[in-house]
Amino acid sequence: MTVTPVRDLRRILPRTYNHRREVLSEIATVVSRHQHLQPVLERFVFNDGTARTLAGLTGTIKVFYEGKHYNIPVSLWLKESYPRTAPICYVKPTWEMLIVTGRHVDSSGEILMPYLDEWRHTQCDLHSLIQVMKAVFSEVPPLRMRLYPEDSGSAYYKRSVEEISHVTLDREDDLPFSEHNETVC
Repeated sequence: MTVTPVRDLRRILPRTYNHRREVLSEIATVVSRHQHLQPVLERFVFNDGTARTLAGLTGTIKVFYEGKHYNIPVSLWLKESYPRTAPICYVKPTWEMLIVTGRHVDSSGEILMPYLDEWRHTQCDLHSLIQVMKAVFSEVPPLRMRLYPEDSGSAYYKRSVEEISHVTLDREDDLPFSEHNETVC
């Protein structure tokens, strides 16, 4: 994914955008208020297989859940008809996260909210959308951390966050590996 500074986005935003000035203005507003979101210009593949180069925002939004702050990775894609049509929004889990499907997120990570379904150009904007996401995700987070229980019976498990590069293999016969058979890769 190519992060594009707002000043460069003005120059390279495709001419296919019907409302370029509004798109650029909203992106600039969001980037100035949400420091962990950055503008992107990337190829987006729709569900029907067609692909278009779209502008968007990617990064994290901070939510407060059960007394702690969490950073939820998201991507917001602006179709060429934006702001007349709602953005296409996804949560983008990292490798240690799992999507929690529910009322607001499907199994592909697409964000489903009444705010998006009822999008009205003069009443809705990206900044407000992010505020709604923060409120909704503070009630029901869309992602959770993967669990790596040591007693899961799986062939491998992660030992701890400090030892991320260390993987322990269990023998099928439950006997420990002898030290001279171990390899550090």
